Amino acid sequence: MTLYLKQKFSTVLPLLLITIFINCAGSDIEIKESKKIFNELSSQTNTYWNQRTDSKSLNKAENLVLKILQDNPIDFENKVMLAKIRFTKTFFVPSDLTKQSSLFFEATKICKEAVMKHPDFMLLLNESNGDSTVKLFKCLSNAPRSLLPGLYWWGKNLAHYLNTRPVIERLNNRELLEVIMNRVLTLDPDFHYGGVYRFFGMLYSKIPGLDIKQSYSYFEQAIKSNPHYLANSVFLAEYYHQKAGNREQFNTLLTNVLDINLTLHPEVMNDNWFYQKKAQILLNNEASLFE
Repeated sequence: MTLYLKQKFSTVLPLLLITIFINCAGSDIEIKESKKIFNELSSQTNTYWNQRTDSKSLNKAENLVLKILQDNPIDFENKVMLAKIRFTKTFFVPSDLTKQSSLFFEATKICKEAVMKHPDFMLLLNESNGDSTVKLFKCLSNAPRSLLPGLYWWGKNLAHYLNTRPVIERLNNRELLEVIMNRVLTLDPDFHYGGVYRFFGMLYSKIPGLDIKQSYSYFEQAIKSNPHYLANSVFLAEYYHQKAGNREQFNTLLTNVLDINLTLHPEVMNDNWFYQKKAQILLNNEASLFE
């Protein structure tokens, strides 16, 4: 190398190194700033979600989640959060059955995508053999705990969607629902305050040919494990006692729900507030429900 080139190289090299350093440092700063914004938005979302008895707060939580998902479209936790928000807005706000069905289906798709695009699920899928249905059921049956919230809200929203669908559609989806919720049961039988028992209680009251007495057993298990979570009692009244024609038990159970002091269990006060409202709606429609 000539003297000129050596001098030129010795001049350029430091500048090159400085440029590389600045670019790397800039990238790190951008990443840290992006994570900071993400964490702040997620924190704000949770704050509004914890104030969900106020419809404005629930809407703000939804808007923030949608903003997060614009930049992080497959973020698992926030997709599940969006499904929870959509379920709450659909299940507790009276609307026509067609609109409700559509919204439950949207929430179902959100959770399905969250689960199937999760790295842990994709790893299982890539290692599985068989046709698409066999692979799907096998992966769902072996899904790790990291997928638990997505599995639960997938099954829950799908079940509520199917409640207003033709019988044949409910029968065709029965196996998928059972695979999903049996995995939830295996991973955590007490998840969402006995949610899997509520699910099976509802399922056995809605699928033709299943023993309605089994529905009662599941609801009884849910109440036994989490008596303070009012959804368990409300679902027992709405799905079992109504189907069985037990009007007196229906009325007594829901009246008792309305008499509960919500402040006794602050950890579930938001949900219990919604279920007291649901109980009142059911009581208001009691005459038509038992025609």
